[in-house]
Order: sequence, then C-alpha cells, then structure tokens
Amino acid sequence: PSCSCLGVVVLALGSFLDSLYFFFIEMAIETLQKSEGLSSQRSSLLNSHLQWLLDNYETAEGVSLPRSTLYNHYLRHCQEQKLDPVNAASFGKLIRSIFMGLRTRRLGTRGNSKYHYYGIRVKPDSPLNRLQEDMQYMALRQQPVQQKQRFKPVQKFDSCSGENYSGGGQPIPGAAEQTVIAQSQHHQQFLDASRALPDFVELDLGQSNTENISPEDVKALQSLYREHCEAILDVVVNLQFSLIEKLWQTFWRIFLSLVCSLLSSVSEIEARLPRSQLLVLCRNEAVLKWMSTCDHLMYQALVEILIPDVLRPIPSALTQAIRNFAKSLEGWLNNAMNAIPQRMIQTKIAAVSAFAQTLRRYTSLNHLAQAARAVLQNTSQINQMLSDLNRVDFANVQEQASWVCQCEEGVVQHLEQDFKATLQQQSSLEQWAAWLENVVTQVLKPYEHRPSFPRAARQFLLKWSFYSSMVIRDLTLRSAASFGSFHLIRLLYDEYMFYLVEHRVAQATGETPIGVMGEFDSLNTLSLSNIDKGMWQRKGQSPKNSTSRKEILVLMTVSAFEQK
Repeated sequence: PSCSCLGVVVLALGSFLDSLYFFFIEMAIETLQKSEGLSSQRSSLLNSHLQWLLDNYETAEGVSLPRSTLYNHYLRHCQEQKLDPVNAASFGKLIRSIFMGLRTRRLGTRGNSKYHYYGIRVKPDSPLNRLQEDMQYMALRQQPVQQKQRFKPVQKFDSCSGENYSGGGQPIPGAAEQTVIAQSQHHQQFLDASRALPDFVELDLGQSNTENISPEDVKALQSLYREHCEAILDVVVNLQFSLIEKLWQTFWRIFLSLVCSLLSSVSEIEARLPRSQLLVLCRNEAVLKWMSTCDHLMYQALVEILIPDVLRPIPSALTQAIRNFAKSLEGWLNNAMNAIPQRMIQTKIAAVSAFAQTLRRYTSLNHLAQAARAVLQNTSQINQMLSDLNRVDFANVQEQASWVCQCEEGVVQHLEQDFKATLQQQSSLEQWAAWLENVVTQVLKPYEHRPSFPRAARQFLLKWSFYSSMVIRDLTLRSAASFGSFHLIRLLYDEYMFYLVEHRVAQATGETPIGVMGEFDSLNTLSLSNIDKGMWQRKGQSPKNSTSRKEILVLMTVSAFEQK
C-alpha cells in the first residue's frame, strides 16, 4: 500500500508541475499580448516561438549566451519556417517570461563589451549546435560564439566540420557528438571563464611611419585585431580549439580571392582594412612590436583561462586536448600567414611558440603534481624518505656544490633543516607549494627593485637544480629505497620553482610570463637561424632546410672548440 500511495503522489506531483508549466506559458503569452498589443493572429505565432525556445535552450548555472547570438538564431528559425519574427525588444521579453531568473551581464572590455544572458545555454542535442561553423566568422564582428558544439582532441573526433551542416534541415548530433558536447561542458568547470581580455596599448607609429600610413588604417588595424583576439578568447573558453585556425585564416585573408564574395565577414574586413594596406602595416617596426605585446597579453589570458591553477587536478582528457592544441598552433599559424611579410611571421610565431611551450610545461607540471600528491599522502613512503634523507652526507654535498653554486653555508643548512621538518610533518602538496614560494621570496628579496633581479632569479634556478641533483646522486649511490619517490618530488619541485621564478621575473619587469618566455624564444630562434646559416657558410656548404635544432647545437659546440 505504501508503494501505491507513493506512486499516486508522484503522479499527482507530475500532473501539478505540468499544469504549472502550461500556466506560466499562458501567462507569458498573455503578458506579451497586453504589453505589445498583439493581434490574435499574431499571438498564435507565439506558441511556435515558445516551443522552439523550449526545444533548443535550457537554464544552466555558470554559462552565458550573447543576446545578439540568441536573437540571430531566432531570426534564422523564422526565415526557415517562413514566420514573421517579433522585434528584439519583444523577443527579450519572451525569453525572460519563459526562462525566469535570467540575468543580464555586459561582458568584454570597455568599448567592445556586449550584453549576455547569464544562466542559459543551447541544449546539447539542439540542431543549433550545427550552426556554429558559420558563426566562426561572425565572431570577428563581436558576436562571440558562446554556445557552439564543443571540441575534443582532434584524433578522436572532429565534430566542427562544415560538412555536417545541411541548410535548413540539420540532423540531430549522434551519440559520439553528444558525448563530446557533454564532456566539454563538464570540462568547463575546470576553466576560469570569467577572465576577460586585458586592454591593449595604443598603436603609435611615431617616426617609423615612412610609408605614410593613414591614421584611419592604424585605427582599423587596432579595432580589427582587438575583435580578432576576443573571438579567439571566446572559442578557447568553449574549448573549440579547431576554430582557431579558421579565425587566423579569416584575419590574414589567406583565401581572400576564393571566399571574399561568399563570406560577408571577410568582405567587411576587407572594406575596413584592405589586404594591401595590411601588408604595408605588417612591415612597420612599431606595428610588429605592438602586435607582439598584444599577443603576449592575449596568450597570457588564455593560459590563465585554461589552467587557472597548475596544482589543481585536471581531467586527463582535458589535459590531452590542451596538449594537442599546443602541438597544432605553430602549424596552423604558419599556414594561415602564407604571403605575409617574413618579419611579421617571425614575430607571431615567437609569441605563439611561447604560448604552446607554456601550455606544455603547465600541463606537465599539473601531471607531476597529481602523481606527487599520492606520494605525499602515503605515510609509509614519507617515513622511508625521511630515513633515507637522514643518511645523506649533506656536508659532502655542500662541499662539492659550493664551488659551483657559491651559496652561503648558513642558507643551505637552513633549507636542509626546513625541508626535513616539512617532510616530517607530512605536509600536503599545497603546503609544500607555499614552502617553495617562501624559499623563492627569501632568496630573491635582496634583489627586489634592482635591474639584476632577472639574472639573480636565473642563477637561483641553476643553483637549486645543481644542488638537488647532488642530493639525488647521493641517494642513488646509497641505493635508497625511496629513490623513486625522491626523483618524482625533485622533478615536481624543480618545475614548480621554474614556474614561480618565471612569474616573479615577469612581475619585476612589468611583463607577462608569456612575454618573458617569448622574448627568450624569439632571441633563441633568431640566434639559431643565424648560427645555422653562418656555420654552413664557413664550412663551404649550403644550409639544409632539414637541419635540426640538435644539429645546430652540436655545430655551436664544435665552433666554440674551433675558436679556442
């Protein structure tokens, strides 16, 4: 009897909710009739509009949708179904009457922000997800693509292909594609989607304007590039990495002659800044420097969106997707910038290479952190590590390392004792991270606000790495039972030290961490390129396109001995 009563209650509750649902729908129609003065014939159309909204959208926490995007979906639906659309204001009232509790937010930077509905998204099985391939170009006109079909690693799925779109009758996504969408929406909780693109500095050509570039072209470049970067940020937030290549192709207009007549967004870009003028701007030194600065700001924002906390666990599927993304970046950009001046290509590649390298390092650091977390939570392993560490001859280690590191003996002894004490307390990973950060602060404090800070930071990294390698060497020679645990911890701490120092140097120099690494990568690339060319010329040979980085470094070493 209790089961039957429960069934009756459930049925009654379901019937009540259905009645309440239809009551709200009728109230919404009645409200719009009164406020807009709609005729009965016009009002009858609202039912189909409402049903379309309910079939394609749903409420969800922590997501947003641009108002203009949602209204464009609606206009397309009306066009396909040969319905008369209501105006944007009436459509807004219709949305709010159905999806109660929606909030409106203005997202984006000053001058480029757009209104978004916060708390609504496209349903994972909605055919609207198929429209997003076309909207990659609309993103350049500040209609961010917030609800596109989500992306997973390329080698598994490629659901962003334009071949899936078939005019008015789009098929419903298959089971595999729905899995991709659901997984991507799950992965978004690990991102920092609230981060906006920082303001860019103004482009000032100054004395470098030898080709009489007009102020209008300069302004057009600034505006277009800002919109382009915000579009990139939008697709990254939605984990649609494959669309980056298409955005690059659109901005640099690689297929201009083929698609200009077909794509309104490309035509609009060409009207605002002709490609011929873009090429002139790409040869200007001030533009090169400005675009590099903008790229560093954008890529830093993307890193902080994708990996907001390097120690926080990240799903392996998301980690792999980010690493695949990093692997593809340079190839995509090279292909998109065909026929662009070489200096601009070098500038852009240096920035994107630093971005890709940072993503690889941070995902590796995150992987190490999760592996080390298990070790640090194992009491028996910690006890074994303490036992093995107490057998290490630190006096001998200090004696051997002092000639290279030239560290103060008191500082080294203090770090040794502090390390043992922290290990004995069975500290968590986060506590170890705080300890490492405190070490960096103490060591670099004497160099703060001094020009020698970056050099001191690099020297500290070298000394830390050398000293820790000497400890690992001693553990190896003693066949320490906990050698594997120490090796893992050492790898993590070295990598995290690099992360901390990188951010301290960026803070001290007023750069972004991406900018710090980008400057090194750019210098390294140019140096290796010049060395490669010079080496072959000195040996009376022509440079080979296939010369590897390793071969160049070997040649550098040989050349150094030859000069001696």
